[in-house]
Amino acid sequence: MKDVYITRVSKFLPNDPISNDEMESVLGQINGKPSKARRVVLRNNGIERRYYAINKDGEFTHSNAKLTQEAISNLFDDSFTENDMELLCCGTSTPDQLLPSHAAMVHGLLANRNLEINSASGICCAGMSSLKFGFLSVKAGNSNNAVCTGSERASTKILANKFKEEADSLASLEKLPIIAFKKEFLRWMLSDGAGAMLLQNKKNDDSLSLKIDWVESYSFAHELETCMYSGGEKLEDGSIKSWTEYSSKQWLEESIFSIKQDVKLLEKNVIEKGVESMEMVFKKQSKDPSDIDYFLPHISSYYFADKLKKRIKESGLNIPESSWFTNLSKVGNVGSASIYLMLEELMSSGRLKKGDKIMLSVPESGRFSYAYAHLTVC
Repeated sequence: MKDVYITRVSKFLPNDPISNDEMESVLGQINGKPSKARRVVLRNNGIERRYYAINKDGEFTHSNAKLTQEAISNLFDDSFTENDMELLCCGTSTPDQLLPSHAAMVHGLLANRNLEINSASGICCAGMSSLKFGFLSVKAGNSNNAVCTGSERASTKILANKFKEEADSLASLEKLPIIAFKKEFLRWMLSDGAGAMLLQNKKNDDSLSLKIDWVESYSFAHELETCMYSGGEKLEDGSIKSWTEYSSKQWLEESIFSIKQDVKLLEKNVIEKGVESMEMVFKKQSKDPSDIDYFLPHISSYYFADKLKKRIKESGLNIPESSWFTNLSKVGNVGSASIYLMLEELMSSGRLKKGDKIMLSVPESGRFSYAYAHLTVC
């Protein structure tokens, strides 16, 4: 088995950052009225700015595939070009189309050479699934390198015009044209961007690399119902009715393709299962959490930060609070790309030194999955 190193990390964030007060001017107002939920959600999530692939005229500036290609292109220089790539692994929850795969569309934009591709689906853990596929390929000797990505263009699903038919339908039924909180909640949480990592079987000669010690993931879908979803509707028994079983008229009138979150289920389980999975991974890897120098938790909202710290401490896992590193307030919640954006910022900060231990932690509320990676600076 080969050693595997992250030798480069890059990012791409589209257009100028958008402040909290500018959000509705970009995303629009549902039924022409300011959102009552916006300030409450923003006060809790602590996000101060984010990026959208939309210009000030409301026009899309980048597809998800284009965001990903831009991030990947930032990995290249004369010593490693697009023609040196052997494997492309792309994770996202918001591909531009149902078919073909996201990785195929990114490869099409790269227009470099024939190579193996892999697409990981899911939500926030899709970026980690992409990383794990690349890691295992290089480790097994299947490829000498892999480019792994996480990317999102969530803005296409949270624009006000995506809810127009539902608002009009509610008004015609003489109901208040207010979109359910489970649909509006994520309008003030999600944004766009992409990150990329270059994995190689040799570390850098003249700069720091990150040796991947292990990547682990856990799913609790066998015991918990769906929490975050799109392309369906949740029924009273907790099951999901697929978009394929609705008429095209219902797709619009019930905003079937909007991204929805069962916030009560989220509150009840996301921390508990997160800490439970941490206990499992530290035990499996016989890892002492007290020697982690940088703990990078993908948290969707600062609302959960103190709760997670408290529950970690109660569990006896001694992850130093001083090791926490996050950039959520500055770049927003970019789903599968967030962990890439955090690692890129840490790696380019100048703070890392050889021997430092880094742990990546990514929860996914879809049906409660958790992914972890342990890195050593070398």
